[in-house]
Amino acid sequence: MVNIVILTGLELRHTFIRKYIASSKEIKVINTYCEGMEKSLRVIAEEYRPDDARLKHISAREQSEQDFFRLFCRLTPDYSNPVYIPKGQINLYSDAIMKAKPDLLVAYGCSIIRDPLLSEFKGRFLNVHLGLSPYYRGSGTNYWPLVNGEPEYVGATFMHLDAGIDTGEVIHQIRAKYSWGDTPSQIGNRLIVDMCQVYRNIIVNLAKLKRMQQIPIPSNARLYRKSDFTEESVRILYDNFKWGLIDRYLNEETDRCAKVPIINNPMEYNL
Repeated sequence: MVNIVILTGLELRHTFIRKYIASSKEIKVINTYCEGMEKSLRVIAEEYRPDDARLKHISAREQSEQDFFRLFCRLTPDYSNPVYIPKGQINLYSDAIMKAKPDLLVAYGCSIIRDPLLSEFKGRFLNVHLGLSPYYRGSGTNYWPLVNGEPEYVGATFMHLDAGIDTGEVIHQIRAKYSWGDTPSQIGNRLIVDMCQVYRNIIVNLAKLKRMQQIPIPSNARLYRKSDFTEESVRILYDNFKWGLIDRYLNEETDRCAKVPIINNPMEYNL
C-alpha cells in the first residue's frame, strides 16, 4: 500500500483524476488538497466579449470535460479525502502535509510548490505535466503545439517535481492519441484518461522504475504563459483543424514522431 497526498485543482478533470487514483486498492490517499478556481481560464474569460474566440474555446473545453468525466465523477465513491483551499495557498499547508507522513506527494494542476515541501520530499514528489518537456513548457503546453501545427508534441510528461517550470527529472512520457474528426478538446480529454491510468501505475511501481537518460533541451524549445493566450491564437487553432491538421498528421504520424523523441520507461508495469 502506497500512502500519498494529492495536490491538485477543482475543475472536473482534477476531480476525475483524484477519484480515479484513490479508487486503487494499492493506494491510500491521506488527503487531497484541492485549490480553488479563482485564477482559472474560466474566471479570466469572463472578462472577454461574448463573441470572443477564447471564451467560445473555453466553453467548448468545459462541455467536453462534462462529456468525458461527469458520469464517472458522479457515480464513483470519493476516497480521496478532499480538503478545499484557495488558489495559490497550498504552501501554507506544508506543516499539515509533512505531519501526515505520506510516502509520496502527487501533483497535478496545483500552484507552484516551494520549500519545505520540495526539500522534504525530494525524490518522492511526483508531478504530471500535460505537455512534452522539454519541448513545450509553461502554460497551455498541449494547446500551443496544435496552434503551431505540431500535433506530435502533444502528450503528458511524468516527472519528479523541482523548483523550475516543468524542469524536473522525467520518469516517462506518453503521446496523445488522435482520431479522424477530433476536436482540440476531445484530444485533450482522451489524453487525460490515458494519463490518469499511467500515473496510477507509476505511483504504485515508482521504486521499480529505471532512471532514464534525459532529453537535452532543444534549441527550439518553447515557454508559454497565460498572457500568450490570445483571441488570434484560438482562431489559428480552429483554422488548423478546419484545413485538415489532424488528417495530415495521421498520414504522417510515424515520420513526425520519429523526429521528436520522448522518454519511454521500459519497465513492464503497463506504463
